[in-house]
Amino acid sequence: MRLPLAFALVALSALPAAAAADADGARWWSHVETLAGPQFEGRLTGTPGYDRAAAYAAGQFKAYGLKPAGTDGFLQPMRFTVQRVLGEGSSAALVVEGQEQPLRIGPDLLLGARIPQPKAIEAPLVFIGYGLHLPEAGYDDFAGQDLKGKIAVYVNGGPGDISAALKAHSRGSETWRAARAAGAVGLIALPTPKSMDVPWTRQMQSAGQPGMYPADEDLRELPGEAFSASFNPAEAEKLFARSGHRFADVLALADAAKPIEGFPLNLALKAQVASEVGQVASANVVAKLPGGDPKLKAEHVVVTAHLDHLGVNTSGQGAPYYAGALDNGAGVASVLEIAREMAAAKARPKRSVLFVLVTGEEKGLLGSKYFAGKPSVPAASVVANLNMDMALPLWKFDSVLIYGIDESTLGDTAKAAAGAANLEVVADPYPDRNSFIRSDQYSFIRAGVPALSFKFGFKEGTDRAAIEKAWRAERYHALADDLDQPVEKAEAVKFDAFLAQLITDVANEPATPRWKDESFFKRFAK
Repeated sequence: MRLPLAFALVALSALPAAAAADADGARWWSHVETLAGPQFEGRLTGTPGYDRAAAYAAGQFKAYGLKPAGTDGFLQPMRFTVQRVLGEGSSAALVVEGQEQPLRIGPDLLLGARIPQPKAIEAPLVFIGYGLHLPEAGYDDFAGQDLKGKIAVYVNGGPGDISAALKAHSRGSETWRAARAAGAVGLIALPTPKSMDVPWTRQMQSAGQPGMYPADEDLRELPGEAFSASFNPAEAEKLFARSGHRFADVLALADAAKPIEGFPLNLALKAQVASEVGQVASANVVAKLPGGDPKLKAEHVVVTAHLDHLGVNTSGQGAPYYAGALDNGAGVASVLEIAREMAAAKARPKRSVLFVLVTGEEKGLLGSKYFAGKPSVPAASVVANLNMDMALPLWKFDSVLIYGIDESTLGDTAKAAAGAANLEVVADPYPDRNSFIRSDQYSFIRAGVPALSFKFGFKEGTDRAAIEKAWRAERYHALADDLDQPVEKAEAVKFDAFLAQLITDVANEPATPRWKDESFFKRFAK
């Protein structure tokens, strides 16, 4: 059958565009293939494999004509203390009226490694609800609690009338600050099955991963030692057996996003923690595209993705290393491709753009915290951050999930760019995952810089949500995040194009991005 002439012309004109898209997708994927390859051995912070990956990225930036903008060429070196908590030699038990009830390291609880652990501890346990310290929002689980010399136990989540961003912000270092101020000597986290990214059995498999924190004590968010652990929710009734309460009831309140009262657990925890401690060096990779405006070029829009992953597989089973193809080889590939396109463009953006590939994200956003606190350019010149972490190009890119979109004028610029690209902006479908604080844009927010992070959009209850949930359960931080998985390369190219345009829009915006007056995070502004 012969096609009408007009239709045939349209079809023919689409061929070069389709071929170009395929070529762009292949080039983007080639970076992922390289970064997930055996020569980089999983890109663990502080290893030769990571250093080779950093050298590869720096070489790409140099080939594109970008300027080195680290403190040592393209690199910004830093040092970390490494803590590996050992299963052998560690033990834990609940103490009831002087009698010890042994706990299993692994099946019952996992010991933390991101904060210096004490070698031994014995302290009463107190349940403190969600462990949120948000007096500004009229909610404080620490108020009225007697925690001096005790270990606080808290469940993940929070009341539904508190925003996802604010609940997430009250996690991590904020929880520790509140606990330390109340005199607590440790924290035990109780994840809820509803909010768990990774099944407990897989968490047990990765428990041998080393933790890291800044070698310089002045840069640590929590000075000194503190006991940290997480408890398997399937075994959590053991903690509540003498409290007059059931964990099942607590879990029902958490799943319904209802307030939860704290109470004594009427037992203590005794633990011995065996660990190995050492030091490593690692570096962020920093490249600069100078701006074209005589005045605005002194300001910097920072584009980030984390280069590190989990390193070699020491289990003796399966692949020899964690490839980290989508977490976050894909994000690094996007930064590299956006940098290449912007460097090749005839017109330069008005502000300068820094492309920063950070280290230590998997160990607690360490590289981005270092850069945000001690940038390689004047700190006051950093006006915005746009971050790419595990965007998951697993379906059509017709919607985008943007963390931080309601907090600053940067979000308004992003909404306009999404509208121009015919993209629907969707809300965070799983607020109790604390995603807002789990990617590198949060380091910039804490430093007072408006920041956003991006993923392919999806809504709860859809096929896309099922795909995303399955990916996290089966591939997130697993050996299966490799090159042998279905990836929509052409859709990744569309994602990169959207972000490239947004970066350009932010860099060309006459007004500097600013926090909205009603944003809680305005308090961090410089």
